[in-house]
Amino acid sequence: MTTQFDIKQLLQKPIAMMTGEELTFLLNSSMEAKANEQTPIVQKRTFYGIEGIAQVFGCSVPTANRIKRSGIIDAAITQIGRKIIVDADMALALAKEAEANKEKKE
Repeated sequence: MTTQFDIKQLLQKPIAMMTGEELTFLLNSSMEAKANEQTPIVQKRTFYGIEGIAQVFGCSVPTANRIKRSGIIDAAITQIGRKIIVDADMALALAKEAEANKEKKE
């Protein structure tokens, strides 16, 4: 016995007045809607230390040290004492922006 319910009417109806079948239908339709809405979780890519900067840019450690000292990616770096934490996506965006600005000046 499959009965098609109107969701708008069920949302207007008090829960105490619903049958078990109506309540189950309403809950299942709500769960299906949430399953369809799920957005992918974007993880923040973080790297640690000068070696982390070298991994992000695919360069050697001395070059990574020069990149850090240049100040181009300072907004992407959090430094607590000697510990360096780098937001990889932000660092790459800042480097790309700096490269674009450099080309405009030339």
